[in-house]
Amino acid sequence: MIVSSAKRVFLVSFLVFLLLLGLGLVLPKWLVFLGTIALANGLVSLGIMLMMRSGAVPFGQGLVFAAGGYTAALLFNRLGITDALALSVMGGVTAFFVALPFAPLLARYRGIFFAMLTLALSMVLYGILMKTDTLGGSDGFNVTRPTLFGFKPEAAQSTLLLWGVTSGVTCLMAGLARLYCDSTRGLLSLAVRENELRVEYLGMSVVNIVAWNYLLAAFLGGLGGALGVLALGHIDPNFSYWTTSGEFVFVAILAGYQSVTAVLVSSLLLELVRSFSSAYFPNTWQLALGIFLLLVIRFLPDGLGSQMYRLLPKRNNKD
Repeated sequence: MIVSSAKRVFLVSFLVFLLLLGLGLVLPKWLVFLGTIALANGLVSLGIMLMMRSGAVPFGQGLVFAAGGYTAALLFNRLGITDALALSVMGGVTAFFVALPFAPLLARYRGIFFAMLTLALSMVLYGILMKTDTLGGSDGFNVTRPTLFGFKPEAAQSTLLLWGVTSGVTCLMAGLARLYCDSTRGLLSLAVRENELRVEYLGMSVVNIVAWNYLLAAFLGGLGGALGVLALGHIDPNFSYWTTSGEFVFVAILAGYQSVTAVLVSSLLLELVRSFSSAYFPNTWQLALGIFLLLVIRFLPDGLGSQMYRLLPKRNNKD
C-alpha cells in the first residue's frame, strides 16, 4: 500500500513537471521568470507548512533562505561551481547544518516565543551580512548564468533552463513532502498540534518531532534560497530581513496546512498580486497585499488548502 501510494505521488509529480515544462515553452518570458521566483519561494513556504502541522510557525525562515542563497552565490563566484542542480542541493544542505544547532532549543518553544526566537536568529544573520564586506556588505553581489550538466545556455535560454530546474526540484520536493505528511511521523505532527501531552503518553518525543520538522523546513528553505538567487542573479542581506520571512509566512497562511499543492499555488498568487499591484499601485502595493491577506483570513480562515481538501473525494482526501 505504501509503495503504491509513493508510485502514485511520484507519477503525479512527474506529470506536473512535464506540464510545467510545456508551459515554459509557450508562456511569455516575464511570466516564466515570475513563476520561477514563485516556485523557489514556495519551497520555503512549504517548509513552513510542515512546521504549521506541528503547531509551530517560524517567522525567521529568512535565516535558511539567505544561507542557501549565499552558499550558491559563493560557490558560483569563488569556487567556480556553476551547475544549477548542484548549487541548489548544496544550498539546502548548508541551510540544514546552519539550523542544526538551534533545532533542539527551538523545538522546546511554541507560539510567539518560537516565532520570535526564529525571527531573532534571522535578524542576527542580517546584521552580520550587512557588516561583512567580504560577502558584499549591504550591496551584496551578482551571479551570472548557471549551467546544467556542463551545458551553458545562451542568455535567451537561461530563463527556460532555470524554470526547468526549479520546476523539477519543486515537483520532487512536493512529492516527498506529500509522502512525509502521510507518514507516521507526519501524522504525529498533527497530533502534536492538537495535544502534545497525549503524544508523549504514546511514547513519542514531541521535541524530536518538532526539531526534525524544523530541519526539513530548513533544507527546503535553503533549496529555495539557492534557486531564487540563480533566478534573480543577485543576492544581498535582504534575503534574511524580517519582511522577507514575513512573505513566506503570508503564503503559508494563505495556503493552510492541509495541502502541499495549495502552498505552491498561493506562492504564485502572491507574486502575481505583488507584480500587478506594484505596476498599477506603485506607492500602495503593500496596502493591496495587506487587504488581500485580510480577505483571505476573513473568508478562508483555514487557507486555500482547506477548500482544495474538501473538493476531493472523502475516501482519498490527499493531493
